[in-house]
Amino acid sequence: MKKSIKSASALILGSMLVLSACGSNNAGSTSTPSTGDASSKPAEKTTELNVAFPVIGTIPKDMPLVQDAINKITQQKINATVKLTPISYGNWDQQLNLMLSSNEKLDLMIVGNNNYSSLVVKGQIVALDKLLEQHGQGITKTMDPAYLNATKINGSIYAIPTIRDFASSQGITMRKDLVDKYHIDVNSIRTLDDVEAVLKTIKANEPNLTPLIPGNIGVSILDRYRTYDDLGDSMGVLPNYDNNLKVVNLYETQEYAELLKKIRGWYNSGLILKDAATNKTSQYDFIKSNRAFAYLANMKLGFEQSESTAAGTPLVTATLVQPVSRTASVINVMWGIPINSKAQEKAMDFMNLMYTDKDIVNLFNWGIEGQHYVVKSDNVIDFPQGVDAKTSGYNLNMGYLFGNQFLSYVFNGNDPKIWTNMDQFNKSALKSKALGFTFDASAVKTEYAAVASVVTQYKLPLETGSVDPEKTLPEFIAKLKSAGIDKIIAEKQKQLDAWAKGSK
Repeated sequence: MKKSIKSASALILGSMLVLSACGSNNAGSTSTPSTGDASSKPAEKTTELNVAFPVIGTIPKDMPLVQDAINKITQQKINATVKLTPISYGNWDQQLNLMLSSNEKLDLMIVGNNNYSSLVVKGQIVALDKLLEQHGQGITKTMDPAYLNATKINGSIYAIPTIRDFASSQGITMRKDLVDKYHIDVNSIRTLDDVEAVLKTIKANEPNLTPLIPGNIGVSILDRYRTYDDLGDSMGVLPNYDNNLKVVNLYETQEYAELLKKIRGWYNSGLILKDAATNKTSQYDFIKSNRAFAYLANMKLGFEQSESTAAGTPLVTATLVQPVSRTASVINVMWGIPINSKAQEKAMDFMNLMYTDKDIVNLFNWGIEGQHYVVKSDNVIDFPQGVDAKTSGYNLNMGYLFGNQFLSYVFNGNDPKIWTNMDQFNKSALKSKALGFTFDASAVKTEYAAVASVVTQYKLPLETGSVDPEKTLPEFIAKLKSAGIDKIIAEKQKQLDAWAKGSK
């Protein structure tokens, strides 16, 4: 069974109980004092670091073995050991909050864009600028300053993004068998008009298939076709990722009205799933059951292969929106040092190893060589003979989570040059003019909640073509204004202006 390279853009952090079974056998051990000189002082005591992170799926049974292997390296290099605390994805938020509020020993933890600003506001994670300067030189040498600076809040860095895909493109994902059958030129698909022509071909020749379905449960068609920086929530956006940093109401723009009109036309022509606004079936299940042809999606390098694996059939893609880096894509997965830590310098030392030490990175990502993987050639690995994804004792497959993914081996079946290509993908991506800005809604929390409720009511029906925009869009805009969206936009503009001034 081949492993796929998973995206960070898909990770949403959640919380669970700490698994004490992963405690290190070496934790808390002491270095042997020098015996050659009676006047010599005892060696510095080894520091134990508690490192917490979320895990999707079952926690690998060999995690303690991987922890011990990591500790052999860290004890020698930084005189520290780690206690790995994997927490179930579904329980992450709850358990993390408990650990922070109870002042439990915690030295390093994953931080996401869903909780970053609140952790800073509450004073639960520490500013890292001085620690980076003194103990994180490897990180600063490795990472593009634009991405590191994108994490700044009030001029300080509080968390370090993992090195992975920092950008995403958007486009259409289609069944390859039907693309081949109807001689569809994928390279010629560049606009929504091109997409429409393809969907009409499928509609005319495959009456039992739905030409276009949502890109996931709970998302609209337009969620996967954006030409603006949503600034975190789409309650005030930056058109064309620039607009001279002037925030506008997306829902009042002419472009939005025209897109809704086009999507409504597709819906009325039978090109879009009829119950798209309320659909609870995944895009993969639609494809697997031979009920659909295509969906719009956020894409990155390796996307075709990973989606084909998930859908159980070969898929091909065409790019409609070129790669863009936004704050949300950069800060989606980061590492921070909680205020609870009594060993902040050692914590930064270990974090620095996660971004510079290939052995540490591959232990986290793939486990122990010879037991969990074997090197096939150069940087390509595979399961050892007689081992597969189901029987391996360490099959975490979450490389985007641990420091510098570009130092990772590539699992057999993936492009051997994926990390080099992804690095170029990041470098070639357009950077939003607001890259690094994070909106704090606390000053307008009442209006924010009210507007969010209105958006929940109208967005999916409008952006799947399920309702007539000529009638519904004006009603939507009016309710947004009554709920206070103009006040939110004014506050966002104020913060964005202050951020831009401070970034100069």
